Amino acid sequence: MKNHSPAHPFPNPSNHSNLSTPASVPCPSFGQALFHRFFPLLGLLILLTFPFAAGAWASGEGAEGEVEAAGAEVKWKEASVHDPSVIRAADGVFYIYGSHMAAARSDDLISWETISRNANTGCRLVENVQEEMKEALAYAKTTTFWAPDVQQLKDGRYYLYYCACEGSSPLSALGLAVSDRPEGPFRDLGVFLTSGGPGYDATVLPNAVDPCVFFDREGKLWMVYGSYSGGIYILEMNDETGLPLEGQGYGKRLLGKNHARIEAPYILYSPDTEFYYLFLSFGGLNAADGYNIRVCRSKNPDGPYVDALGQDMIDCGGAPGTFFHDPDYEPYGVKLLGGYCFDSLAGGSAAAPVVYRSPGHNSAFHDPETGRYSLIFHTRFAGRGENHRVRVHQMMMNAEGWPVVFPWRYAGESPEAVPEAERAGLYQVILHGRDINLTEHRSRVVTLLPDGTIAGGGMEAGDGTGTSEGTGTGEGTGTGDLTGTWSCDGMSFRCELDGIAYTGVLVRAYDNQAKAWVPCFTALDASGAALWGSRAAGEP
Repeated sequence: MKNHSPAHPFPNPSNHSNLSTPASVPCPSFGQALFHRFFPLLGLLILLTFPFAAGAWASGEGAEGEVEAAGAEVKWKEASVHDPSVIRAADGVFYIYGSHMAAARSDDLISWETISRNANTGCRLVENVQEEMKEALAYAKTTTFWAPDVQQLKDGRYYLYYCACEGSSPLSALGLAVSDRPEGPFRDLGVFLTSGGPGYDATVLPNAVDPCVFFDREGKLWMVYGSYSGGIYILEMNDETGLPLEGQGYGKRLLGKNHARIEAPYILYSPDTEFYYLFLSFGGLNAADGYNIRVCRSKNPDGPYVDALGQDMIDCGGAPGTFFHDPDYEPYGVKLLGGYCFDSLAGGSAAAPVVYRSPGHNSAFHDPETGRYSLIFHTRFAGRGENHRVRVHQMMMNAEGWPVVFPWRYAGESPEAVPEAERAGLYQVILHGRDINLTEHRSRVVTLLPDGTIAGGGMEAGDGTGTSEGTGTGEGTGTGDLTGTWSCDGMSFRCELDGIAYTGVLVRAYDNQAKAWVPCFTALDASGAALWGSRAAGEP
């Protein structure tokens, strides 16, 4: 198939002649942006230069972590798929696809089987991928791929939206491939959108990467994409060919500009709230650079999208002339989670704490049969460098129609109300805030009393060291006791903590640090900051 888009895909390129950068310094701001984004750590340089490392870093990949839960054995089988994009195939099996042509499958979102590792020595999705996708690789001057997406179209076939970008230049290419099976082999249909050509200005135009293709509630097909540089854009697609409808150029901008550290768009429609939710990752993806997951919503697939404060996300971006200036866009979006640590309680479990760093680049799934929502993302861990693993956490909608994320990874739980007698007790709480936190927020201790009040302290948290899922020695999220009030009606949970009201749910989830099912709550305040709480295991 021919390339459907020139390097500068505008209906009338001359209208954008004022966006050009000087010929002597082609797109300097974009090059600097990508350099600062991808090369600050040697580990991340390895990820881009040697794609096989994405799998190799995750030592013990494929090993099973076994725990006892509620009298039955629960097994997690790990996968290392960076930027996981999820689809449930016709046979009911879940597949995730990620950068460097990595992929894995699962029947239950718990036990993952790796089916493809990388684009050079372990690709199982595309036969002879270097030859098959040579058009995109040649344009982007690379031998590997970034975050893809897969969608099943009306003809029943699976369409792989792949992207190639070398990283130190603005040259990026989005292409399309097709297969009768979700595991491939996929056959290339060609490149359909590129960025970085003549007239390209990275401060206002999108980088053609990170595609997410979805059907809206009317059955129309869309693709949202973009990363850093000029922001996040959306295109309406032909639901028969899988390609963009003619005459849209780069499409419609939803948010971002001037090298804001925002990427990885993913849109999910909720039939419960009738909103489209646009998930995003703010910050940088390496372990020390603050990746965190945010969301905004709209009644229309192409926006406008707003956050919990009602702010139009079109205003979210960097100020003119700025470069990765986080304070400009940090106040936008509902922050669902960033780096965090549930510390061990002194005198309690001797297990090492769970320490997530830079969780991000998520996809999401709504199961129409069970009504459950899942958040699928990769995360790094304290003390492991740039190693990364896939994590799945369940979500629910709070009373205001915003998703809230369970504090513990999915272990097969079905949301149900916690008996009233088990709700009160000692809890570790994490205040995620709305910052792009470069170090993890650590848990603090409160007691939910039976009379509906919250008392601070009661036990001290441990020192934060350990090796269960990572190690960490950062400071806590604050000092002094947290006090307030709480109430729970069924699963609906409300509390006021230090004068701030939160709305969410209280359910049971599996504390894989203490290896026990515990009551936990997840909630948001009016500004869009998340609060998590997990009851100490073993309490009467």
